[in-house]
Amino acid sequence: MLPFRVSLDPGESPFRQTVFAATRAIVSGELGEGDAFPSVRDLSQALRINPNTAHKVVAELIRQGLLEARPGIGTVVAAGRPPTPEERDALLANQVEALVVEARRLRLTRDQLHEAVDTHWNDLSRSVR
Repeated sequence: MLPFRVSLDPGESPFRQTVFAATRAIVSGELGEGDAFPSVRDLSQALRINPNTAHKVVAELIRQGLLEARPGIGTVVAAGRPPTPEERDALLANQVEALVVEARRLRLTRDQLHEAVDTHWNDLSRSVR
């Protein structure tokens, strides 16, 4: 069982999809500082990906400073590194692009799109309270 959600879609690199899903889990706080990250073997088996790909995923997340390898413990979410605004923006880029494309397809103006986003934002804010 993985501590984050990822569904591998055909046509997109399993490496990129897994790095994206793990990054999203860490940046959003779903995975917190010091939380264990799956071993290469567990990641490979859970996602049914090549062990070399799983190793590249872990290595990339370590390179980005999101994970750290602790001898005798394993790989864990790195401590003391708040997400950058760029990382947060990158996590939303695909969804924002899809929203803008759909709004243009529906011939909405930018103001109408902003109004729709504001309405949904406010509705969600009220329901969280």
